[in-house]
Amino acid sequence: MGLHLSIGQACGGLLLLLLLAAFLAGSETALMSLNRYRLRHRANAGHRGARLAERLLAHPDRLIGLILLLSTVVNVAAPMLVGFIALALGGQFFVAVGAVALTLVLLVFCEVAPKTYGAMHPERLALPAAYVYTPLLWLLYPFVWATNLLANGVLRALGAARGEASYALSREELRTVVAEAGAMIPRRHQQMLMSILDLEKATVEDIMVPRTEIVGVDVDDDWDKVLEQLRQTQHTRLPVYAGEIDRIVGVLHMKRVVRELARGRLTRTSLIEAASERDTYFVPSGTSLNTQLLNFQRDRRRMAFVVDEYGDIQGLVTLEDILEEIVGEFTTDPATMIHRDVRQEADGSFVANAAASVRALNRSMRWNLPIDGPKTLNGLVVEFLETIPEPGTTLKLADYTIEVLQVADNAVKTVRIRPPPPPEPDADA
Repeated sequence: MGLHLSIGQACGGLLLLLLLAAFLAGSETALMSLNRYRLRHRANAGHRGARLAERLLAHPDRLIGLILLLSTVVNVAAPMLVGFIALALGGQFFVAVGAVALTLVLLVFCEVAPKTYGAMHPERLALPAAYVYTPLLWLLYPFVWATNLLANGVLRALGAARGEASYALSREELRTVVAEAGAMIPRRHQQMLMSILDLEKATVEDIMVPRTEIVGVDVDDDWDKVLEQLRQTQHTRLPVYAGEIDRIVGVLHMKRVVRELARGRLTRTSLIEAASERDTYFVPSGTSLNTQLLNFQRDRRRMAFVVDEYGDIQGLVTLEDILEEIVGEFTTDPATMIHRDVRQEADGSFVANAAASVRALNRSMRWNLPIDGPKTLNGLVVEFLETIPEPGTTLKLADYTIEVLQVADNAVKTVRIRPPPPPEPDADA
C-alpha cells in the first residue's frame, strides 16, 4: 500500500509539473506577443489584468528570470520523478522508455502546443497569467534578483550593455500599422490617416495655386470691370493687387464690401482700404504642410502667399487646400471623383490640362504619378524629355502612357493619359 501511494503521489506531482511547464511556456510567449499599444489602451480603460501585465513587462528581465527559474525547477524535478516511477514499475528498461516519453510529452504538450496557442491568442492567456506571476514574483523576488544580477554581470562582461526597450513607432512604421489595420479601420479613415502622416513630406509649393492661376482684383483696371468681377466672383476672399501680383495690396474679404457693393457706393479708395486692413501673409515655398497648418491655426489665417528665396510671389495656398490633402475634395463625391482639369474619353483615356497639379491628380484620380520632382504635368513631361516636345510626342512615365496634344508659349498645354490596367485578381485568393 505504501509503495502504491508513493507511485500515486509521484504521478500526481509529475502531472502538476507538466501542467506548470505548459503554463510557463504558453504564458511567456503570450506575454511577449502582446500588442503593447492595445495593452496600454486596456490598462487605461481600467482592466486590472492589463495593468498587471503592463507592470510585469515594464521589467522584462525580472519576468524572464522568474519564468526561467520555475522552468529550471520543472526540468530538474520532472526527470527525477519519471526515473522513480520507472524504477518502481519495471527497472532499468522502463527508465529509458520513460525518458523518451517525457521528452516527447515536454516537446509537444509543454512547449510547441502551448507556445503556439500563446502566440495565436496572447491576450486570452497573458492577462490571466499576470494574476499568477505578480504574487509569484513578489514571493520569489530574492531568487530572481540574484539570478538577474549574475546574468547582467555576464552581459556586461561580454560588452552587451543593458538598455531600455523602446516601442515608439517611426512615421513609416506607423504607416504600416495603419495599412495593416484592415477592416478594423474604414478604408476612408485609413486614407485620411495616411494623408496626415504625409503632411510632413509635402510643402506648400506642392499644393499652391500657381501665380498664373491666382484669381484676384487688379485695382488699376477699369472700375466697371472691377465691379463686375466683384459681383460675379464665387470666392469669399480675393487678393487685391496693383498692376501685377507682386504688387500685392492685401486680401479682400467679400463680407466687408458686399453691402456697399449692393448699394452702389463702393469706391476704389474704400476697396483698397478694406483690402489693406490686415497685413498680407507670406510663407516660404519650402514650408511643410504640417507646419503651415499649425501656422494657420496660430495666426488665425486662411490664406497665404507663397514666396521664393528672392521674395517673389510663386503662388497662393489656403487652409482649405491643406485640409483637402487630408480629407479629399470637399465638393465632390469621392466615389465618383473626377478632377476638374481632367476629361475622360470614350476609349478609357483621360485628356488633362498640363498645368494641373500632379498631387491633386493623384488624389482625385487615384493615380500614382511621380511627385518627388516637378509639381505639374507640364513639368513632368518637360523634365522627362529634357526639351519642349512637339504635339503627338508620346512617353511612358511610371507605367502611364502620356501623349502630348497641345503645345503653346513654350509649355505643354494638354496631354492624353492612359493609366496602367488594374492588376488581375489572384485566382488562388
